[in-house]
Amino acid sequence: MSRLQAMELFVSAVREGSFSAAGRRAGLSPASVSRQVAALEAALNIQLLNRTSRTLVLTEAGREYLARLEPILQNIAEAEAAASALQTTPRGTLRVHSRLMFGMRVVAPLIPAFQDRYPELRVELRLAEHPARLAEEEIDIDLRIGAPPDAQLMQRRLLRSERVLVASPAYLARMPPVTTPRDLLAQRCLAYWLGPEDVVWRFLVGGGMEELRIAAHFASNNGEVLRQMAIAGHGIALLDDYTVREELESGRLERLLPSLRVTNTGFDLGIYAVFRQTSLLPAKTRVFLDFLVEALPGLMSQGSAR
Repeated sequence: MSRLQAMELFVSAVREGSFSAAGRRAGLSPASVSRQVAALEAALNIQLLNRTSRTLVLTEAGREYLARLEPILQNIAEAEAAASALQTTPRGTLRVHSRLMFGMRVVAPLIPAFQDRYPELRVELRLAEHPARLAEEEIDIDLRIGAPPDAQLMQRRLLRSERVLVASPAYLARMPPVTTPRDLLAQRCLAYWLGPEDVVWRFLVGGGMEELRIAAHFASNNGEVLRQMAIAGHGIALLDDYTVREELESGRLERLLPSLRVTNTGFDLGIYAVFRQTSLLPAKTRVFLDFLVEALPGLMSQGSAR
């Protein structure tokens, strides 16, 4: 038995909730994982887990062992990452997590050029609306809107962004004109669903902030759905500028109230790359961050003239 592998399998089984899930992650059978964890318990002469037909439950000794073991394994992973960072050619698997719209509309089109530059790197791009748990999900970089509140995480701002009101020419042709924020009260508004509370759009007007409660004609917790609804002429959507750059350039969407800043959350917006704090950044992470910093300003500037 490899003591280190058994330790890693024990932690994985606890985090994943089963020997089967830990085995899938490690490429082993559930029986093999179970045997190695049992051998670890025998070597320690303690019971770490109470096993039932459905769940794994930590014993008191198991909880203490897990709390002390995880930082040790993290230090080992960082030592290996530090060694890998010295490679002249980045290789291995780079796991990137992103919000759906930014991942689909901005990151995914850049991946082919990145992999052409670094052919020995395999990229996994995972998309979800919620922030990633970097350690638990083994994510190298999480691309988020806004800076992370966790001081244990490193961050790098990739670009500034703003939210814009957009609608299709067909919709605008049949509805009253929008020249002030309050004109939106007579419009069909497509809102991003943030919860059961009222939908509030905030405007910076004359140095002050004006809040407008919107009666949403349609709501969704997915920005791509709102973009498609706006293109189809169903109403006015509030979206991040990078998600509608091409549509504004082509004329499929038009921007409303362009002289005002508007948001449904805060005004200090931007895309941040978030990654775990290490003494030496792995080469694969560093080159991807550098690639995004190089590629994004040019990509975004293509849509700045509107």
